[in-house]
Amino acid sequence: MGSRRIEFVIAENPPKRLDKAVSRDVPEEAALSRTRLARLIGEGALTVDGAVVQDPKANVAAGAVIAIEVEEAEDSHIGPEDIPLEIVFEDGDLIVINKPAGMVVHPAPGSPSGTLVNALLHHFGGNLSGVGGVKRPGIVHRIDKETSGLLVVAKSDAAHQGLAVQFEKHTVERYYQAVCYGVPDGNDPRLRGVKGASFEPGNILKLTTHLARHKTDRQKQAVLFQGGRHAVTRARICESFGNPPCAALIECWLETGRTHQIRVHMAHAGHSLVGDPTYGGRRKLPAKALSEEAQAAVRAFPRQALHAAVLGFAHPVTGEPLRFEAPLPQDMADLLAALRQ
Repeated sequence: MGSRRIEFVIAENPPKRLDKAVSRDVPEEAALSRTRLARLIGEGALTVDGAVVQDPKANVAAGAVIAIEVEEAEDSHIGPEDIPLEIVFEDGDLIVINKPAGMVVHPAPGSPSGTLVNALLHHFGGNLSGVGGVKRPGIVHRIDKETSGLLVVAKSDAAHQGLAVQFEKHTVERYYQAVCYGVPDGNDPRLRGVKGASFEPGNILKLTTHLARHKTDRQKQAVLFQGGRHAVTRARICESFGNPPCAALIECWLETGRTHQIRVHMAHAGHSLVGDPTYGGRRKLPAKALSEEAQAAVRAFPRQALHAAVLGFAHPVTGEPLRFEAPLPQDMADLLAALRQ
């Protein structure tokens, strides 16, 4: 396997730490993320004025000559699989996919194959510059297996780093559509009494809590108010169903992107998503509020009724604003049609 040599000089007023100075001054065309640079330093692939330095905290001065030996990207251990993909957008840096419900994003012990990454490796057919030294797609965010909708994946280190920064800074636009039990209305005194729940103008529900892995059920997330990670979800009612109203189509958007965030937040508010096996349970709807067909459709819905409908971000290489929309999948469209009867 070949390698390439990257040389550059540390500019004026560098950060004191070697890793930060190198990250600031490495040429953009080298397409090396901060994570990749840190790993290269640790592997002894970097020299300062000809001497190998493996301490990322080492001091470095302006004018120091940095050389990095970068091995060409190696093939991923994950195998390509010929799985159909709905591609919304693709260029040399990234790809946007409308993921179907039922597809896992990345191989894991319980799902070693049939994943989005397997499908992408086949789609790219080896034409992938690689992320982190491996020819693999760069996953910067995920949506749950049974959630449908939009996902962006990087095809290079430069794109991976640029997208990761936007997700870290919460500047990515992400809107979801969901069907929940009940109607999350600001006029509901019960909802106004839920800890972490508040309402903004326009009857927008804001849920502010911390989230962490559940103490006893490791597959779940739990709402906390100390410890864990800060999480903010907003939701507004698009349409309500039933007489009296007992279900709603809502639009949710994320200020932070934590595992299961919308699902666990809406369950905390008392408005779990229809079909959610982890947080929703099978809630009983008022007998006369909906038609028999609507009741049956809700009972039979096989997954959480959640769809990542809108994804917007700045192109990580060109800076061009990009925004994509994916219509509701057929199963959710059929559920809404039944609820509207």
